[in-house]
Amino acid sequence: MAARFPVYFIPHGGGPWPFMDFPKNAEGKGPWDELGAFLRGLDGEIGRRPKAVLIVSGHWEKEAVPTVSTAPRPPMLFDYYNFPTHTYELSYPAPNSLALAARARELLQDAGIESAEDAQRGFDHGVFVPLMLIYPDADVPITMISLKNTLDAESHLAIGRALEPLRDEEVLIIASGMTYHNMPQFRRAEPAHIGQAIRFDNWLTEAVETEDVNARAAALASWDQNPDALACHVPDHDHLAPLFVAVGAAGPDAGRCIFKTEFLGKPYSGFRFA
Repeated sequence: MAARFPVYFIPHGGGPWPFMDFPKNAEGKGPWDELGAFLRGLDGEIGRRPKAVLIVSGHWEKEAVPTVSTAPRPPMLFDYYNFPTHTYELSYPAPNSLALAARARELLQDAGIESAEDAQRGFDHGVFVPLMLIYPDADVPITMISLKNTLDAESHLAIGRALEPLRDEEVLIIASGMTYHNMPQFRRAEPAHIGQAIRFDNWLTEAVETEDVNARAAALASWDQNPDALACHVPDHDHLAPLFVAVGAAGPDAGRCIFKTEFLGKPYSGFRFA
């Protein structure tokens, strides 16, 4: 039997950032250059191609139950606003895997978790932006699964646990969000808030890297008790909730931080499990 695939939590950045020009700093770097290099290198980092990708995005968050995409060729869903015209003309023609969609629902049912399907859902920018960098030829089937509108940690850890067997079936599970997502503060550089962001990212990394599976789940289930947590996710934590799915799907595998950078002093991270 082939080795199981890892699970990833990846940051997807702000809007259609790979397709825009940004000012460079004194070192000649743009604000998203490091994230771009990380995502472009992910295929090589994994070292082999999956049969399909199951991706949960922080931008599909309003369903009552986890919902899988069943459009054979998902359209584009440009769920961002006031960007240049050309960013609404992007295309990512990756096929769906209807077999994976059915298998995901079967696993959820076996775990006693109600699910649904959506035959119209398109690729939101939490999906197509990172995948256009990871698999630019759109040659890997992509199946999306939604968050629940509760966004609670316990439900999403359970969803991830139910989906863990897919890792032994040549499926790559990707959770796409941001460990920091406070939009009112995003373009500010207030020292007190930067301190909150740094402390929370350090705490979150420590929680993800906890070896004991039960302690890891317990820490993340009480994430909002961290004194800096709610300041880092405004107005809600839809961009953090995909991490709970990733941690559940990781099973006994502790995470490790494989990417960390910052935007105006506020760090955000990416994690690999196994």
